[in-house]
Amino acid sequence: MIGKMTRYAFILLSGEKEDFIRSLQETGLVDITRSEKPVDERSAALLQRAQSHLKVISDAEAVRAGVAAEIAALRKEADALRPWGDFDPKSFAPLLEAGYRIHYYAVTPKQFRRAWPEEYPIQIVAEKPRVHFVAILPEGVENPLPVAEIPAPEYSYKAVEERIAAAEIRLKEETDRVEALRARETQFEEEVNRDMAELDRYLATVAANPAAENTIVTYTGYALTSDDAVLREKLDALGVFYLAEPATVEDAPPIALKNNRFVRMFEVLTDMYGRPSYDGFDPTPFLSVFFLLFFALCMGDAGYGIILIILGILLGRSKGMKDMAPLVITLGIGTVVVGFFLHTFFSMNIAEWPLFEPVKGIFLPDKIAGYDGAMVLSLVIGVLHVCLALIVKTIQATRNHGFLHSLGTWGWTLLIVGGVIVGAFALAGVIDAALTKWIIIGLGSVSALGILFFNTPGRNPLINFGSGLWDTYNTATGLLSDVLSYLRLYALGLAGAMLGYAFNDLGLMILGDGGVGNWIFFIVILIIGHTLNIAMCALGAFVHPLRLNFLEFFKNSGYEGTGRNFRPLTNK
Repeated sequence: MIGKMTRYAFILLSGEKEDFIRSLQETGLVDITRSEKPVDERSAALLQRAQSHLKVISDAEAVRAGVAAEIAALRKEADALRPWGDFDPKSFAPLLEAGYRIHYYAVTPKQFRRAWPEEYPIQIVAEKPRVHFVAILPEGVENPLPVAEIPAPEYSYKAVEERIAAAEIRLKEETDRVEALRARETQFEEEVNRDMAELDRYLATVAANPAAENTIVTYTGYALTSDDAVLREKLDALGVFYLAEPATVEDAPPIALKNNRFVRMFEVLTDMYGRPSYDGFDPTPFLSVFFLLFFALCMGDAGYGIILIILGILLGRSKGMKDMAPLVITLGIGTVVVGFFLHTFFSMNIAEWPLFEPVKGIFLPDKIAGYDGAMVLSLVIGVLHVCLALIVKTIQATRNHGFLHSLGTWGWTLLIVGGVIVGAFALAGVIDAALTKWIIIGLGSVSALGILFFNTPGRNPLINFGSGLWDTYNTATGLLSDVLSYLRLYALGLAGAMLGYAFNDLGLMILGDGGVGNWIFFIVILIIGHTLNIAMCALGAFVHPLRLNFLEFFKNSGYEGTGRNFRPLTNK
């Protein structure tokens, strides 16, 4: 839900603004309207200093990686020079001055002809694994051999070995430097925290509005209404003059989301799209349930869910990805539950296992009304998702604009949601065909009044009628494509299951009648195959559920995501 905000106006002397902002920062309760980017040289320098502290370890690791890459390249060069032995190319200078040229060759033993040393001035240097030799010919004489020359070595083998030794010393030094910096990682984090807090304080300070020939300044800030008592007590203790009133939509206050622990995990997804406006609604509760469901359907495998749970536990033990661990574990649990309902475990059909015979009745049927069960389930979920979006849109429109100015929205919701409910009752046999027909006629008639004639009260009826017809065309075509979009849940789950089944089948073919070697290859194929499948499934299971929520649900619910985050001044 969206937290209620109180708008504060602060008035103080110009010389007091820095102390005032510092005091507000210590409370950690007030969002002062300020820039999110540097505004002058000082703020740019503060940001650069914070970034340098943040990157000090990664920069050192990059230097170490560069030295390691240099050593790898030198060792490759040393391998190429080793057959030539320890010689200095400069020692051939007298021959070059005398008008001769050194030709270098490296061929396979099959290419080398034993008669060549008798026909040409050739000196064999090495014979394994390739034959390395040189030919000394007068300047201007073309290559007489039917093999291509290779470039002349630029360095001696000994010189390259010396460079490797020097690089290894540097690598040790850089490794020690990285380890020393890692030991100070907490200190760097504190310095970054301090620099960013100073930057935030400075940006808030320069956001002051001067008045009375710069003798006084004013600030506008927002705080959660639930924190009013604590904040006013602190402000009174500071002796600051302020005015406080409930924030309005016209103020465009920052948005603070207040959700329970489960829903809060999914706020990061809402922020990817944008926070709601102050008079809007928080989509995170809906997003949390349906994203989890859609993700689990796209993965569609209880075994893969167990892998995600294990991955989440491992992430919880790491420092950098610790915050993502609860979400990954939750998605894994959802995948296990849905995968069990779809009776799939590492692409195996557990409905065929005798162990699950007692609970076979809760598994999704393979066929529903003659169609694939998973496909029907995806379409049913899509219809429910769109209907929920229309209900949310209607409630919001009524709350913000009143019932009379929401009749068009009410008409569509009554027609679509009511039609779905009536259709469900008819399919279940609760009401007969004749009654269904009259209910649909009644719904259509009442809905048509709001859609075609009262969509905008006070406007010319003919304009309303034309606008309603156009809206009818767009809604009818749009809803059909929206519902069909949910087939991607079925398609992604099916693709992952089929690919996993292919790896299982390939592994069984290799296993054959058994044997130690066959078992090893069998296990390797299953591990590699299912690892690749989990990675691809997880990517699709993240992107496509986001699309269904961001496009289908947000569009049909009227969600815009134009609000800004609540960023109170704080020392952290």
